[in-house]
Amino acid sequence: MLKSYFTTALRALKRNWSYSVINVLGLTLSLACCVLLFLAIRYELSFDRHNAHADQTYRIISFNKKSNVDRRNAGLPLPALAALRNDFPNLKHQVTMVNRITNVVVTVNGKASQSTKKFQEGDGVLAFVEPEYFRLFDYTWKSGSPQTSISNPNTVVLSERMAQKYFGTSNPIGKKLRVENKMDFVVTGVVKELPATTSIPFEVLLSFASLKQFGSATDWDDWQSTYGGAQIYLMLPGTAQDQKTASAQMDQQLATFVKKYHKPDDAKDLIYELQPLTNIHFDTRTDNYAKRTVSKEMIWAMGLIGLFILITACVNFINLATAQAIRRAKEVGVRKVMGSTRGQLVRQFLGETGVLTGLAVILSLIVAQLALPYVGELLNIKPGAATLFDPTVLGFLLAMGLVTTALAGFYPALVLSGYQPILALKGKIRASGQGGSSGINQLTLRRGLIVGQFAISQMLIIGTIIAYSQMKYFRSADLGYSRDAVMTVLIPEKKPGQLESLKAKLTGLPGIQSMSFAMTTPSSTSNWSTGFRFGNSEKEPDYGVLMRPADTAYAHTYGLKLIAGRMYQPGDTMREFVINEAFMKRLGFQKPEQVIGKLMTVNGEVVKKPIVGVVKDFNAFSLHQQIEPSVLTSYRDQYRSLGIKLSPQQGGTEGISLLLKEVETAWNETFPDFVFKYGFLDETLANFYKSEERMYSLFQLLAGIAIFIGCLGLYGVVAFMAESRTKEVGIRKALGATTAHIFGLFSLDFVRLVLIALVIASPIAWYVMTKWLADFAYKIDIAWWMFALAGLMAVGVALLTVSFQSIKAAMMNPVKSLRSE
Repeated sequence: MLKSYFTTALRALKRNWSYSVINVLGLTLSLACCVLLFLAIRYELSFDRHNAHADQTYRIISFNKKSNVDRRNAGLPLPALAALRNDFPNLKHQVTMVNRITNVVVTVNGKASQSTKKFQEGDGVLAFVEPEYFRLFDYTWKSGSPQTSISNPNTVVLSERMAQKYFGTSNPIGKKLRVENKMDFVVTGVVKELPATTSIPFEVLLSFASLKQFGSATDWDDWQSTYGGAQIYLMLPGTAQDQKTASAQMDQQLATFVKKYHKPDDAKDLIYELQPLTNIHFDTRTDNYAKRTVSKEMIWAMGLIGLFILITACVNFINLATAQAIRRAKEVGVRKVMGSTRGQLVRQFLGETGVLTGLAVILSLIVAQLALPYVGELLNIKPGAATLFDPTVLGFLLAMGLVTTALAGFYPALVLSGYQPILALKGKIRASGQGGSSGINQLTLRRGLIVGQFAISQMLIIGTIIAYSQMKYFRSADLGYSRDAVMTVLIPEKKPGQLESLKAKLTGLPGIQSMSFAMTTPSSTSNWSTGFRFGNSEKEPDYGVLMRPADTAYAHTYGLKLIAGRMYQPGDTMREFVINEAFMKRLGFQKPEQVIGKLMTVNGEVVKKPIVGVVKDFNAFSLHQQIEPSVLTSYRDQYRSLGIKLSPQQGGTEGISLLLKEVETAWNETFPDFVFKYGFLDETLANFYKSEERMYSLFQLLAGIAIFIGCLGLYGVVAFMAESRTKEVGIRKALGATTAHIFGLFSLDFVRLVLIALVIASPIAWYVMTKWLADFAYKIDIAWWMFALAGLMAVGVALLTVSFQSIKAAMMNPVKSLRSE
């Protein structure tokens, strides 16, 4: 019986090969999309799940209730670690601090010589950790042990990858690394590299006992200042099921902890709260060491889009199967007269669907494998971290194949098997599908399904248009300074006279318009936020200011616009202040001239200094956040970057390359023990919006696939209509109808369906994209033309799809058309 079903199915598919190809192609693309999106979703949801105690581990984050933005600070004051151990003795060995260091030079063998290897390590590589760190986070040890390898000062544990990078194939145990030309560390352990799905990706783990000697970003007794790289993690006792209660109790105890150690004015608005380790990757309000977050809403949106694309392909199948039903009516009639039951016919037609789906499953696996590198790069999935040939993935694909067979095949099988044999044999089954026992008009169903297909496609098109407009706004928005043609160079820890020496070497080089030493560029992820006192006030306000220490050339180099007063005088320490408009208005002044000459102190200093200038507002963060009060001042010890404004006549690519070599030569002569590292400001700003760029690219890709699959089905339906209306077209031609009239006859109905789909899709797309845009402080307005453009694009694509078959039908000789009937 099964062999008979299979043989009959193959014959039917071969006989209608064009429709089979359309169905297989649509199902292949949709299943490939589904499996790739499943891989991506599985990858994102697995972050930090490799830790055995992931459900019991938390990070302590802080939040100021009066903050203008919904952000959380992941960094805590350095003395908080000892205070937590003192106040919570049951957590003494379950709480630890991780202190990240970035952009440092690692020197192998510890001495600077020509044979010495130097490595510039960026973010997420080096951190100071305690032995307790290994109680919370799981590592596989190849050499050494978590109890002893990191307990003593000047020790370091490396991942296998970093051990090979620094020492090649030789045994690294007992060998030395020099960090930032400050301290030597002896390698005492080697661990396996962590999975790509970790929010704590450090591979060079330095002993926390060495941090004081190395030098920390903030003071060990300062409860006011925080450094985002100094984060505290803890593990609560109890099972995973007890964690909701345990974490709620700990949050209450942390409220008391804040009041005990922070000043009353600070404590009233400051909140410490627990953030589950398993939620760090999904919380876009906070940063993490991996510099990678994705909201769960985005993950579920990916899954929903995959489901929509699969439904679109299934709709194709249903449309084409029901459109062909009239052709197979006599076959059904004969089978019923010969004794076939309805159940047997349903199994037969489901078998045909199963054969097509099985072929699509195999082809989708091949397509997905070919597309995986591109999708991995698009979604920032590390190579090798996601593989198709995994039992879970293959099981998912098989399940999707079965679901697709049921979704796409059940209704057509029900329709075909329900035809009344007498009407079928007499040829009285009409093109609308009436004459069966399904109770549903097939023409109405086909139109409804086409509307559904194009509604899905137009939602994706609208989303793509809005995302494109927002990304365009990112690239062109006025940030309050010039972002073009600015090169930034990292400055390592410096000795007296080195900055002046470097500046002297670079001064006069062709291609350099101006240059400025500063802590950071106007917009940066590295920010110094501190408290202040204005005028005669004896206490600090409930908000802080962003510090931008820089020399006097900062405004000119970055194109900041001075709107009142002057720039501060040169100096190695803070002597005068220039503030931005946002700070001026927050202080209660309406005109910039009114604040000139007023006195203030920052960062806990005692001596008051004057405000001598006001600059136009500039974005210190990404456009996700509002402009915050900022202060510019001189402070030589904080200068960590050199901004170089390139001259418009720098000579194109060749000129820039030549200038880079000259800058690198001068830099290496000034800092021979370090590694030259540079970037361009516009590239740095683009990194703020990587996740949005990925979403936009994903929308583009999936919208294109959804439209293509929809057009495949539309093409097949129109082809069937043209074939079934051959006699009608012939009569119309004989009566004088033009080609344009025939084209309009076929097209008008589909255009109407596309416009109905636009009406359905528009409010849904508007709601979803409004929610997405709400994450940005500065954003575009959703305009009517975006929906109109999406409709025009959909109508254009539909007309293009319909045109080939309709014009082909209109061009046929009416004599042949009528003779064939």
